[in-house]
Amino acid sequence: MRTDGIISPSTQLCAVIGNPVGHSLSPALHNAAFNALGLDFLYVAFRVEDLKSAICGMRALQNFRGLSVTIPHKIEIIDYLDEVAEVDRFIGSVNTVINENGRLCGFGTDGPGALKAILDSGVNLDGARVLMLGAGGASRAIAFTLAASAQLEGLVVMDINEPVMNSLAADLRAGTALNVETSSLDDATISARVPKADIIINCTPVGMHPKEDATLVPAGIMRSDQVVFDVVYTPLETRLLKDAASRGCRTISGVEMFINQAVLQFERFTGECAPVEVMRQVVMERLKG
Repeated sequence: MRTDGIISPSTQLCAVIGNPVGHSLSPALHNAAFNALGLDFLYVAFRVEDLKSAICGMRALQNFRGLSVTIPHKIEIIDYLDEVAEVDRFIGSVNTVINENGRLCGFGTDGPGALKAILDSGVNLDGARVLMLGAGGASRAIAFTLAASAQLEGLVVMDINEPVMNSLAADLRAGTALNVETSSLDDATISARVPKADIIINCTPVGMHPKEDATLVPAGIMRSDQVVFDVVYTPLETRLLKDAASRGCRTISGVEMFINQAVLQFERFTGECAPVEVMRQVVMERLKG
């Protein structure tokens, strides 16, 4: 939406779809960025249950430029798209859709967003031993992106859902050269696996508002030379990150991944360089408020 606030027949529509979406920061973030550049775009949130019909509607509306896709639609939406990036086919989910004159193209920005957050913190991934807690959509995106971007020594995936964990491991072995191990997610295996890792990535919702006091990793088993990355960004500093910082670990907040993936989406929506600091300010104001 332009800074004059006028929505016209030429306004390009973007949206986040999911269920629920009432908590989403994406409309505030993207609209602030559109306004900062004076772009004739508008971003809204839609709670969607019937995904197939929603995608048919997007295809039919010429002004419907792009989608951000969140839980629970990231996997199913692939069935309704015309084109999906090869790496995202392996991952099995997308979080972004672009409407190119009725042709719907899907890709993911979660993995690249996480990778940028890690690299921006000064971490060298080559030769690293990565421990990933959780095997859901975020885990898949991050694992495949890391495998394609660095020479990891190995990856250990831990989850309480063994079929989901084993599926991710099998897909990684089939689609990459990464050395992948799996392990059940319980106190005993956490205590055994955490001290051996160079990088710990929490891809579970443990520690998310309103259960900020929860963590999967006891502080006492972390080493000061480890990197701890939590994809949770509400609160800004989770219990895991607080404990890691107290042990001298390098910490990476999930808010960095969130901002990075939104920047990539914005640039695909608009073809313009994103006003990153504007977007960061909006997110920080909302999270701190």
